[in-house]
Amino acid sequence: MRRLLLALPFALLPLAAAHADHHEDHEAHGSLGAHEHGVATLNVALDAQALEIALESPAMNLLGFEHAASSAEDQARVAAARAQLEQPLALFGLPAAAGCSVSAKDLRSPLFGGPAEKHEHGDDDHAAAHESEHSDIDAGYKLSCSHPEALEGLDLGVFFKAFPATQKLKVQLIGPNGQQGAELTPSNSRLQL
Repeated sequence: MRRLLLALPFALLPLAAAHADHHEDHEAHGSLGAHEHGVATLNVALDAQALEIALESPAMNLLGFEHAASSAEDQARVAAARAQLEQPLALFGLPAAAGCSVSAKDLRSPLFGGPAEKHEHGDDDHAAAHESEHSDIDAGYKLSCSHPEALEGLDLGVFFKAFPATQKLKVQLIGPNGQQGAELTPSNSRLQL
């Protein structure tokens, strides 16, 4: 399943290129991989009973800042965001009827602290400067769903309410109906699987 999720961006590359070309005149940043405040990427793969979800977002969208959390208020924001990200069943609006359980999760950001969370640069000053400019938060989830037929879609309304600075989710999906791309917003927060 991990290979399926890792292959997702490559499988959807023609769709992404067509989408970028189509919106080139309407958006200043047509790149799907750029660090763009207000925009996050969500990759979803459903294969039989296995559901994988990968979120990539600028920290600004989830925390309201991208610098190291030095104040008590910033540290509380980081802890609150991390606690919300630890609850993927609620955050991604998975229906209870699908019987999904989390088998693995991986949250990464230089802002979460810890030696494993730092960028791997030879120069610590360069790493600190890079982190102060742009910090991301990546979250990966592996879920097992006993009744995947009940997974008709994901309702990301809770996600948008939890992280109101996120204005758009660029979604890439591989599921029972093939591959597709979508853009979700707070007013259009349902992803059909």
